[in-house]
Amino acid sequence: MNIQITVDGAENINKVLNGLQAVRLDAIKAKQVTQISNRAAAALGTPGATPRKTGELRISAHADFSDFTFGYAKEYAPHVEYGHRTRNGGLVAGQFYLRTNKETQAPIFEQDVKNEIERILG
Repeated sequence: MNIQITVDGAENINKVLNGLQAVRLDAIKAKQVTQISNRAAAALGTPGATPRKTGELRISAHADFSDFTFGYAKEYAPHVEYGHRTRNGGLVAGQFYLRTNKETQAPIFEQDVKNEIERILG
């Protein structure tokens, strides 16, 4: 006894599945890290730019393309990002430069992924 199932549109499913193998996700991620890194190095006043007092924090910025990450090596980077208390009990507000940079990049990443999917389905 043979059972046969026919699915209309199966060629589209095959096209999508074959296309998923062609997704250039590493290229998309590398572009994101590069743009975040460039924005971090931008002039003061640019949203997402690294705050500069002595320049050490900006110099410690590093992009790692083996795992597509970006960060800062200085131990005080989180204190500049999120703020901190002073010895006399005052509060230094966070500057949220990394969060701003990430929020700026998020819609760009989303659009890049959509464009890649459209390219595959093209």
